[in-house]
Amino acid sequence: MTAAPPVAKGSLLFSVLIAARNEAGNLPQLLRDLAGQTLPAARFEVLIADDHSTDATAAVIVAAALETPFALRLVELPANATGKKAALLAAQQAARAPWLVCTDADCRLGPGWLAAYAALLARQPATNFISGPVLLTGPENVFTTLMGLEFAGLVGVGAACLARQAPTMCNGANLAYRRAAFAAVGGFAGHAHLASGDDEFLLHAIHAQFPGTARFLFDAAAIVRTAAPPTLRALLRQRVRWASKWAHYQSDAPRRLALLVLGANVALGAGVGAALVWPGLWPWVVAAAGLKLGGDVWFLGPVLGFLGRRRWLVGLLPLQLLYAPYALAVGLAGRRGGYQWKGRAVR
Repeated sequence: MTAAPPVAKGSLLFSVLIAARNEAGNLPQLLRDLAGQTLPAARFEVLIADDHSTDATAAVIVAAALETPFALRLVELPANATGKKAALLAAQQAARAPWLVCTDADCRLGPGWLAAYAALLARQPATNFISGPVLLTGPENVFTTLMGLEFAGLVGVGAACLARQAPTMCNGANLAYRRAAFAAVGGFAGHAHLASGDDEFLLHAIHAQFPGTARFLFDAAAIVRTAAPPTLRALLRQRVRWASKWAHYQSDAPRRLALLVLGANVALGAGVGAALVWPGLWPWVVAAAGLKLGGDVWFLGPVLGFLGRRRWLVGLLPLQLLYAPYALAVGLAGRRGGYQWKGRAVR
């Protein structure tokens, strides 16, 4: 681990934690984004934990540490520690700020990202957990539009549930939590054996112990951009990884939400199949599909406006037609367990 420069006590607000594995190609862009933050460099530090990369990830970090205006340190994992949670824990042990902010090595940040977090804390100092918005980016084609639309729905649902203080989902590409709250709930201890869930399980645990202190960061300056999976196979791997957490939720809210979304979409698909056999059902199926489509437009319109992607609404109808088999396949694969991530087979 590279040495940390001295910092005046009380000046640091955020320690930015990043788990990296084979990210030499992505880190220079992320580091430029961090160097361009409007929050003063003395107010944050960045710790990048190298999860046994086989490329030049470590060398990129060491070289950048000589030039960045903020404190940047490389954290190397011991041989017996692997995975994102181990990387985040290793970085956290070296961190010095009261707040820990997480993003991913392949993300892009706007200049006001950290300032938006600081502004929320100034308004609501009792906060213990903050979930930030994430936007999928990629080529303007049908595949990316449908992925981005689905992902925007997840962001919107997560924000809405937090507003009702019934948290369900968040994304590790953009979140923050108070170090003391992390320690109070035992950190990742209850789910350390699971490769996924460094974000949502922690949200649920902090909400359970400190109800009413989790917030969504509704600020366009805080939007983190991440590239959409490039292929259908990559998308399915990602979603199966996410779905694999379902059986391990301790909170009822995300379980109920998952069943509601899956049930509504599968029921609509089953209705279409039934109408093909009994044509008299078509008026009912069309009416149900129209109600669902209208509800989706009502909900997603403001979300997409906030993300600057209102044009994606044109993808709602095809997404509605495709979502039932897609959600069912991903849900079943997630229940089975096992997936590939960062070149590793994970159970």
